[in-house]
This record gives sequence, structure tokens and C-alpha cells, in this order.
Amino acid sequence: MRVGCPKEIKNHEYRVGLTPGSVREYVAHGHEVLVEAGAGAGIGADDNAYRAAGATIAKTAADVFAKSDMIVKVKEPQPNEWVQLRDGQILYTYLHLAPDPEQTKGLLASGVTAIAYETVTDDRGGLPLLAPMSEVAGRLSIQAGATALQKANGGRGVLLGGVPGVLPGKVTVLGGGVVGLHAARMAAGLGADVTIIDRSIPRLRQLDDLFAGRVHTRYSTVEALEEECFSADIVVGAVLIPGAAAPKLVTREMLSGMKKGSVLVDVAIDQGGCFETSHATTHAEPTYEVDGVIHYCVANMPGAVPVTSAHALNNATLHYGLQLADKGLKALVDDHHLRNGLNVHKGKITNRAVAEALGYELVEPKAVLAA
Repeated sequence: MRVGCPKEIKNHEYRVGLTPGSVREYVAHGHEVLVEAGAGAGIGADDNAYRAAGATIAKTAADVFAKSDMIVKVKEPQPNEWVQLRDGQILYTYLHLAPDPEQTKGLLASGVTAIAYETVTDDRGGLPLLAPMSEVAGRLSIQAGATALQKANGGRGVLLGGVPGVLPGKVTVLGGGVVGLHAARMAAGLGADVTIIDRSIPRLRQLDDLFAGRVHTRYSTVEALEEECFSADIVVGAVLIPGAAAPKLVTREMLSGMKKGSVLVDVAIDQGGCFETSHATTHAEPTYEVDGVIHYCVANMPGAVPVTSAHALNNATLHYGLQLADKGLKALVDDHHLRNGLNVHKGKITNRAVAEALGYELVEPKAVLAA
């Protein structure tokens, strides 16, 4: 199979779908790899590094899209990319379709087979291709929130860790999954007063044991959300419903009860965000203010640290990518976890959460693959 890797074109997106190390693995499996010139510049991998790994360098993204059987990316295809996709081609990347009807229409019209990293599953019920970026985003959320909290950046002017004689800042984390865990770990490491809110009692027990009293846990109710958000300096939105739009946990009305200059960091923005007042921002202009509250809603947070995040992502995606290259669509038939990643196939929606969010008829993956 010919595997293509175009350069990412989303605002300030420096990650790359295939590192030179991943290219070597595809080549070792007998595949041809086509990489757009400059695709790895953001992680310090020049074209010669890709040539040494066995890739052919394409002058343009158009060459990659036109000549490849499978496209491996990081972020969802942009409008000028999805029009280059075609029937019979495999797209393997993050998609986040539930809050993005236009991209969904574009992929349906193209006839492509689109596999979303964020809905591939594993035997433990986890999302193994989403997890590494959730780890990065969770940790980054505290760095970003602490920076936005500085007075010169519009924030309250609070140091998260405090100093002797001065109380630390307070961080509230909504959601105790991978993002929430890593956000809490970073915030606690800085010395902040941290509370995690979740509605899974077993998960709250796990977190309580893990942090051994260094982090508070609360069961999620409207009252708990209000109390913790009103007293927080930073609120991290870390709620995920796989494949579906994120629930709006913090309403516009609630902002009036929050501290002026406090910060909302919406890590769920790729799935539409979990704050009612959230809208996607970029690394070029990461924050905005609503009712005196600073919002940080960058839709590709891990793109800020591409060396770390690109390698972490490739570590996770390579195994399934090789299955797709080796077997084609048969890989989806053979592996139900990979099949759970199938969101679009030949003009049909094959993921239940996406179909329900956007009002499409669901076609079961097994049915379309058997046709």
C-alpha cells in the first residue's frame, strides 16, 4: 500500500502524522511512504531524515492526496483537504465529527473510509489513540491556565502554588478521566489546592487512593459544580463522551458567580466544549473574555509541544496503522477495536454518537464492510 503523510495546515499545528521512525516501520512492512516536503519541520525532522527512513518526498500536499491509498494525519482535514479525498481511500486521523457538520458533509461526499483516532477502543474500555494527547492536553491545561491567570494576561494575578504565608490558587477539574488525572497531577505538583469533580463513584475512589489526600474529590451535582467553580481560580473542562458532543456543564449564568479574572480552560473544545460560552481558539489568539472570566479554548493544545506530542501519538497509532496498511479494510473486519474507529465509509455514518449528534441514519460498520 502507498501511505501518504501531508503537512498539517491547521493554525499553529506543528505535529506530524508520521515520524521518521514510523516511516521505517511502514517501509519494513513492504509499504511505500509518501511524505510532503517540510511535513516534519515542526518536530525537527527534515526531509533528509524521512528519505533516510525510506520515504519519498512529495513537493505538494496535492501529490500526497492524489497518489496515496491511505492518508495518515493528526488533525481533522480542512476544507481544502477533504475535497481531495476520494472513494476507496482510507483516512486515518483525529476527526471529532460530532460538533463539525461541515467536515462530516465533506467526508460523506468524498466517499472516503474515515477512521477516527478518538473512537478506537481497547480491551479495558479505554481510547488508546486519544489517551496520549489527553495526557499532553491535561498537563498543558495547567500551564496554559497559570499563564492566563497572570495579571498582564487578563487574569486575577494569582500564583497557583502560593508562597509561605499566602494561600495557593484553587483549581477545579471537571472530569476524572485521563485529561482530568493529568491536569490534577500537574496542578497538585505546583502546590495548588485541587478538586476533581466526577459522577463515577468508583473513579473518585481510584483518584482518592492515587492522590492519597493531596487532591479533593467531589461527586458531580449542580450544587457541587457551582460551589467549586465559584471558588476556583482555574476551572479545567475535561469531560468526554466518546465520539459525542461534550455536555455543557458551566452555563453563561454561572459565570456571574465566578471570580473576575478567573480562567476556564476547555480541553473538551474539540468535541464542542463543556462550557456554554466556549468557542474554539488558536495558539495565535488563545484566550478571550466573557463576563470577566478568561476563556482558553485552543482546539489543538498538544500542537504547542509537537516534539513530545507527535512521538507520543505515533507510539499509539502505529500498531493500528500498520494493520490498515497490511490488510486494508480487512483489518476493520478482523479487529473490533479498530472497527470502532470507523466513523464514515462510502457516504455513510458508521458511528452511533456521530449519527445521533448530527441527525444522520446510522449504518452499522459490519453491514457496510460486508457490502
